[in-house]
Order: sequence, then structure tokens, then C-alpha cells
Amino acid sequence: MFEFVRKHTRLLQFVLVLLIFPSFVFFGIQGYSRFSDGHQASAARVAGRDISQAEWDAAHRNQVERMRRQMPAGVDASLFDNPQFKRQTLDALVREQVLFAAADKSRFTTSDERLLRAYQHDPEFAPFRNPDGSLNKAALEAALSAQGMTTEMSERRLRHDMATRQVLLGIEGSALAPPSVTAAALDAFFQQREVQVQTFEPKDYAAKVNPSDAEIEAYYKNPANAAQFEAPEQASIEYVVLDLDAIMKGISVPEEDLRKYYTENVSRYSTPEERRASHILIKADKSAPAAERDKAKAKAESLLAEAKKSPAAFAELAKRHSEDPGSAVNGGDLDYFGRGAMVKPFEDAAFALKPGQTSGVVESDFGYHIIMVTGARGGGTKSFEQVHAEIETEAKKQQAQKRYAEAAEQFTNTVYEQSDSLKPVVDKLKLQVRTSTVLRKPKPDSSGALANPKFLDALFSADALRNKRNTDAVEVGPNQLASGRVVQYTPARQRPLAEVKPQVREALVNEKAAELARKAGEARLAAGNQDSASALGGETLVLSRAQPRDLPREVLEAILKADATKLPGWIGVDQGAQGYTVARLTKVLSRDPVAADPVRAQEQYAKVWSAAESQAYYNALKTRFKVEVTAQPTTEPAPAEAPARPASR
Repeated sequence: MFEFVRKHTRLLQFVLVLLIFPSFVFFGIQGYSRFSDGHQASAARVAGRDISQAEWDAAHRNQVERMRRQMPAGVDASLFDNPQFKRQTLDALVREQVLFAAADKSRFTTSDERLLRAYQHDPEFAPFRNPDGSLNKAALEAALSAQGMTTEMSERRLRHDMATRQVLLGIEGSALAPPSVTAAALDAFFQQREVQVQTFEPKDYAAKVNPSDAEIEAYYKNPANAAQFEAPEQASIEYVVLDLDAIMKGISVPEEDLRKYYTENVSRYSTPEERRASHILIKADKSAPAAERDKAKAKAESLLAEAKKSPAAFAELAKRHSEDPGSAVNGGDLDYFGRGAMVKPFEDAAFALKPGQTSGVVESDFGYHIIMVTGARGGGTKSFEQVHAEIETEAKKQQAQKRYAEAAEQFTNTVYEQSDSLKPVVDKLKLQVRTSTVLRKPKPDSSGALANPKFLDALFSADALRNKRNTDAVEVGPNQLASGRVVQYTPARQRPLAEVKPQVREALVNEKAAELARKAGEARLAAGNQDSASALGGETLVLSRAQPRDLPREVLEAILKADATKLPGWIGVDQGAQGYTVARLTKVLSRDPVAADPVRAQEQYAKVWSAAESQAYYNALKTRFKVEVTAQPTTEPAPAEAPARPASR
């Protein structure tokens, strides 16, 4: 087909002219632009201004890229490329436009003085301030230039942000949470209650259930239960992955280049020289009188004589006489250290000695030292042969990184243009064909491309299943593309009753046992309501939100929300498959003392109240500025520029 296009270019140009010109006649230039450019479709509208699909897609791509840069290596940033996260991006764009419209309506501006204070005091500009507090314009301009911005652009953006910030600032700063109101709310939230609890568990009733074959078959055939006994759809696939490892396999590096790299980077393969030493320090400040320093030196020389006379007693001498409290307790031991770790006179003396040797009296800023070297290590250089494999791998990796962009383009074009087979891309890039059986969702033990939801979505797309064509290239990780094709597809099917009868019986028994547990619990609840003085079995518990006593969340909330005006009170909670819980509320106690620090809890309550008022005001602004959200996020965000995929290739 592409050969035909190349040979008949002029003919196709003439045909396109005949097709395009009438379109302008019927639709007009503006209509044709709208017809051909779905990117400009409105995703939302705020105060009469549209937020286009293209704006939304670009903002979402930027957000995902920011997440990718911030996340630890090995974490797949595509986890954020989903409809929920994309909707959050649209909500952020809407919020920005609403606050901008409100700031404009209220004529909020940012004065030059306020802007200057931001440069001088805001933490984000701390790296660009001189020691005297003034702005380092050169450093700021360099940082902005690296992001493709000028100082004028940054200033406009900062003024815009500071103006919109004023919209909610008054609400956030004026929220009131009086101590009496806060105390009442926190008392209710952290309240303790004394209860007795009894849970009727389905397992205790399972022995009473003996379903017949007819009941098992009816349960199996019930459409509401069909999903439990389905074999999921699956596809047998073959796929290829382009990554740095695949490119490295086709790279060979001449031996002379490896030796040159070794020579130029020999320091990388050298182990720094280190010494282990013990010392005795007699302190003498440099500013001390000469007589005092002479006395300290004389004491050091006396200790040196003892150390040389009996080297084995060095540690004991250090413990008794050294004035370095950090090392004296360890017999003067300083452990291993490298060059630059000690003051220069000490370092020079230590590295001039061999293990077992003792220095003379060494003078430093701290006083007088006697040094015994007890160990030495490092200082060697690995030979070229020892690091040959490491250097070769590094050189191949560097070349692979340089070639990746070109290889990725070839990979993407080949799997698309020759979509009937993966063989062309395998032959062109020397890749390995892999096979697997996959489900629509990643299996728990899957990894690599097979653990990537976007790749699996592409494999289970209508085109890939129906026409058995290659998927488009999918980015499944940093510097990693994958494409696959379905060899055989097996749709979801209900497994035969004979195959799943034990599972069907178990599910039916569990359901009926839960029903019996619920009936028993409801009967006990009814009896308790008739005779409120009757007690439940088991110990009495004192519980709160801070100390739930291992109760399920729904049971705890039901107990804490129950009406306590008339005690004892009875509560019943249906937990479905987990059974039925009956609780007898006997006493309401004061706030749990371990729940929260009172001062901090009051501060947090005030923040929550402020946030609630701000959100309420923002919702009112959305109504005022007639916010309309027309688009719904899809799993795949629209690409920045992508040609329409033809219906037939």
C-alpha cells in the first residue's frame, strides 16, 4: 500500500483537493476546523471560558511526568494514568479558573511591595537569596531558564497565584472554632462507651446446613451467582519488548576503547587508602601560654616513652591518660578513617606509619598526640582484567541509551505498519519473541510488561482480539516499549457444575449459615429489647474510636452512634457473610484520655472547620461562575499529536 502511495503522489494530491475543497464550501473554515480537530472539544466551562480537551490532556501529561520524577526508581508512574487521577487534574484546572474569575471579579491584585516580600521571605525563594537577604537575580534567572521561563513570565505567574490565593485567604483566616464548640465536638468524637458484645458467626451454624443436589444446582444456575463460577477470559499471546538490555545485545565495543575508558577512569577502580589508629591526646590550646603548652608536651613525651617501652599497654595508657573522651574509653581506638577525616598533622603522621608502628609526639590544634597505627586497608587498584566485564557493560549501556530513541521510533513504526506479525520488528531490531497466557487484569505474580495495565488493555482491545494484529507500542516502563499480538482468545465461560460442585456447595452452605446466624442474632436482639436488664455473655468492654477493641468498623460506629439517652440500650449489626453482632450499651464515659492531645486536637479541629468553610465557599463560587463539566475521563488520555488509526491497514 505504501509503495502505491509513493508512486502516485501527484494523483493522490489531486484527489485530496477534490475532497477537501467541497468540505470548506459546506461547513466553512471554522466548521471544518471543529470537525477535524477533536482536541478543541470543551472538557469544562468556567465563567463562559472553555477548558479544552487539549488543555486537560497536556495538564494531565505534565502531572504524570512530575509524579514520575518524584517517585522512587522502579515504581511505575503509569499507576497515576487512570480515569480517577485524570479527573483530579480536570478538577484542579476548574478550581484554578474559578479562583482566577473570582479574583478578577473582586479586582484582587498583587502590588510590587508584596511581590518583593515574597522574593525576600517565601521559603521557595530561599535558594535564590544572598546572605544579606537580597535576591540573587542571576541564580533565579538561571533556574528559570532551565525550565524554559524568563523572569517576566515567572513574575506574571507569581502575581497570578498570589491574587487567586487571596480569594480563599479571608475564609481560611477567619474560621472560628470556639473552645466550647470544639470541646463538645471532640468529646462526642472521642467518647468512651461500656458495652457487652456477642457475635453470631456463620461457622457456628454451618453444620446445621445440608443442601440437596437440587438446591446446589439452583444456586449454580442463579444468574446472581454465575460470576463466582466463571473461568475468566484469557488470551495466549506473543510479545516483544524493546529496552536497553535488548539494544545492548547488538552492541560490541572494541577492546582498545575499553582500555582507553579504563585509563581515563582508573580512579573509579581504586580503593581509597585507610588507616586504623589509636591515639593518646594531651590537650593544649594553641592560644594557651607557652609554659602550659610545654607542660602538656612534656607529659606527652613521658607517655610516648612508656608506650614505646611497652606497646601492648598502649590501650591501657590511653584509657588512663588520654584527654579525648570519645576514644579514651575504647583504649584510644578511632576505627578506620580515610584522608581528609583528620586534621592535617595527624593525617600525615598516621599515613606515614605501618601497622604496629607508633609515632612521635604530633602537635595539632587540639594539643599533642601519640599515634599507634593498628591497621591499614585499601589503596589498591583493580586491574583492567578484573573490571573488564563491568567496563564493557557500562560502555554498552551508554551506547544503548544513545541509540534508544532511534530504535524506539523504528519499533513503534514497524509494529504499526507491519501489524500482521511481530517477525519484521524482531528481525530488524534483533529482539526475542516471548509467549504467555494473560488475563485482562495483571496476575499477582506477573512482572514487566505483563504487569502493565495499559499493555493488557491494548491486548484485549477489540482490534487486537478480532483481527489478531499487533498492538501499538506501549510504554511499560522507563526506556521500555512493548507490543504484542493475540494468538488465541478464550472468552469468559461458566465452568460445568460437575467441575465446581464442591465450590458451589461451600458457597451455598456459607450463605445459609450466615442467614441462620442473622436470624439467631435478630432473635437475641428482640429478646434484649423486651428485657433490657438481661445480660449478654462475655466480658464487658470499654471502647472508643482510639481503642476499638478489635471490633469491625461498622460494629464500632453503630455502638458509638447509638442513642444513649436510655440505658441499657441494645444494638444489632448485620455483617452479612461475617455474621450478626448484638451489643448491649450500659454506660457512657468521658473522652478517652489516650485518644489525642487536647491542645493539638483543638488545633486540628480548627483546621478541619476552616477547610470545610473554604470548600463551602468554593462550591458557592462554582455555582456563581456557572461551572459545567462536560467531559468524562477515559483510561487512555488523548495523545498530544497522533494520526487517526485507519479502520483497515
